Amino acid sequence: MPFTQSIEGCLEEKIGRTGLPRDTLNAYLLRLEPRLESLREEYAQTTLPLLRVPEWRDDIADARKALQRLTQGARTLVFFGTGGSSLGGQTLAQLGGFGIPGDDKHGSETRPRVRFYDNLDARTLALTLAGLDLKSTRFVVISKSGGTPETLVQTIAALDAVRAAGLEAEIPHLFLAVTEPETQGKTNGLRALCRHFGIPTLDHHPQIGGRFSVLINVGLLPALAKSLDVEALRKGAGTVIAALLDERPAAEFKPALGAAVAVGLAKERGMRVSVMLPYSDRLARFAAWYAQLWGESLGKKGEGTTPVAALGPVDQHSRLQLYLDGAPQHLVTVIRENCAGRGPLMASDLAKLAGADYLAGHTAGDLVAAQQRAIPEALTAAGRPVRTIDIPTLDEAALGALLMHFMLETILAAHLLGIDPFDQPAVESGKVLTRRYLTGA
Repeated sequence: MPFTQSIEGCLEEKIGRTGLPRDTLNAYLLRLEPRLESLREEYAQTTLPLLRVPEWRDDIADARKALQRLTQGARTLVFFGTGGSSLGGQTLAQLGGFGIPGDDKHGSETRPRVRFYDNLDARTLALTLAGLDLKSTRFVVISKSGGTPETLVQTIAALDAVRAAGLEAEIPHLFLAVTEPETQGKTNGLRALCRHFGIPTLDHHPQIGGRFSVLINVGLLPALAKSLDVEALRKGAGTVIAALLDERPAAEFKPALGAAVAVGLAKERGMRVSVMLPYSDRLARFAAWYAQLWGESLGKKGEGTTPVAALGPVDQHSRLQLYLDGAPQHLVTVIRENCAGRGPLMASDLAKLAGADYLAGHTAGDLVAAQQRAIPEALTAAGRPVRTIDIPTLDEAALGALLMHFMLETILAAHLLGIDPFDQPAVESGKVLTRRYLTGA
């Protein structure tokens, strides 16, 4: 597997009374053995398609062909979607430089600039559509159900703007959609729009929910737009599935260890907040993706812990005081990339002039590497649970493995909590009320 995990900083023997006793951890791991066996059965019977995604290849060809057709002559590629229909794509695109100053190439004839709009804000939408060169802009619209109101608003507004610009005949060449196939008795508004305007549409797998969709075409399209090796991404995810199928005990399966520690610390030690703290700009959106995955999958029936997306080293200066000395309720997962020796070299004369001799002759990456070691040690010394994940090379294979790891960790945590990780019943009540207010009912 392209990364290593250590949970030693979460155990009583390492951090004292706030840590999980070894025998308690073993008891939680024992409870996971039946679920691991059922996951293997679901793989064999293909009843949980997520487990088979790393093996898929035909959908890669379909996504690549659709994107190539869409982006001919394009300067800007806009993605509309929210929640799981966007966060996974942003996570993958960020590996290729999206959202990182100085690392994101401007649009060109062969590779348009990628932009995501996942939050509906009336002003932002109006300014965006007014500022785009619609002739050279392409839109990818993603909604599993086809009825997500925020995404429908974005899509309708974009279609109307294109019509107003006299480009209605070009709509089939300017738009691409991803949504699930229509079923009898179920309305799919996005499909209806696509059918009316002749917009090409890729099928969203109906048995893979939005927050678990990062490795299917929902995430593949942004990844391909940033020229990532999506086959390597899938192969990395496949290493986690291979470890599952190896029939190792739960204690030797990384996602099981993570789930047992997270749930055990919450139940036995009151650690109700799960902080995801990667030390890499390229994993900032990964932390946001994790927060949705963990929160929406596990926050049911009075269960779950609160996920927090953080980023190192910047959040050392805004939140570390809380994690080290506030209420003892945080489990911090530190993700460390091998960055020593990278980045600008600190000129010795300037470092001395700044009164920072300790920086002289070191690179920017050396400072971050030292912080990545120091912060887990500081948390351990303060008796605060900390898990570390080390990635020698942050590439497509490593990210694919990381994504699959946390999807399976979430599924296993749900088993320990006695809940279904794939539904979100409480969210539906908000949708019903929203429609009621709009209709005046």
